[in-house]
Amino acid sequence: MRIAIMGAGGTGGYFGGLLARAGEDVTFVARGAHLEAMRSRGLTVKSRSAGDFTIPVQATDDPSSIAPVDLVLFCVKTYDTESAARLIHPIVGPNTAVFSIQNGVDNDHRIGRVLDPKAVMCGVAEIFSSVEAPGVIIHRSGGLAKITLGELDGVASPRVERLFKAFQHAGIEAVRSPDIRIALWEKFLGICANSGLSSLTRLPFGPILACPETKGLYRGTLEEVRDVAHASGIHLAADSIERRITHTGNLAPGLRSSMANDLNAGRRLELESLNGTVVRLGREHGVPTPYNFAIYAALKPYVNGAPELP
Repeated sequence: MRIAIMGAGGTGGYFGGLLARAGEDVTFVARGAHLEAMRSRGLTVKSRSAGDFTIPVQATDDPSSIAPVDLVLFCVKTYDTESAARLIHPIVGPNTAVFSIQNGVDNDHRIGRVLDPKAVMCGVAEIFSSVEAPGVIIHRSGGLAKITLGELDGVASPRVERLFKAFQHAGIEAVRSPDIRIALWEKFLGICANSGLSSLTRLPFGPILACPETKGLYRGTLEEVRDVAHASGIHLAADSIERRITHTGNLAPGLRSSMANDLNAGRRLELESLNGTVVRLGREHGVPTPYNFAIYAALKPYVNGAPELP
């Protein structure tokens, strides 16, 4: 399978690395020092579950230099969604699947405004990984690395089966979902609370849940996202809140969200696609979202990187 990895950071670098190691024809689209390191030294993945390995890889900063592919694994930060979709236009053929495993719940609409909507698929990536150094991906959190995939209309299509088999062959845990929108919102539920609270408090998950007050804020954030989901026609399971709290509580207590890491590094934030979307949809549907608004308002000055102080 010919595969382009659009966004070779922690998520794209890890899954793309495993696909390349399994013999798929993979090209990474990256930039800067990360691109140069992959070109000169290959890609290194450090993972307790997948093992540590270094492999030579194909990498470019110009998607138009790649021939049309079977799959674009679309992993860019959500603030780059439209611009990245425009860049991959030359490599999207009539049978190409553009598979977004980004954060958020509206990437299919955003990509579909630029490319043929029929090419777009959305899935859920559950993984804690990041770029440790140029050309080096580190995979954390006890080996959690799973992709959930399915068609947006729920049809069991041949391309879902083909991707499922490719992921399995590469050693990636893959799950087919009959209702991928439920899976997207289940992840969205958790990531709004995890990213929002770890960024707002500048703390990892363990201390957030250990303090009754911040745990209450965490629960309230989850409940608002659930209510917005229901108002949007997405009916999450009755135990979704408790399962998410238990899941986060079982993670390594020193873990932080990727948005918290971006905040600490002075990088742009995916705030608009997370808590900002909860606030926007809450207003559209008449659902109060005071907890998510507080997170959104407090972090908004950092959305384009650390603000200049007087």
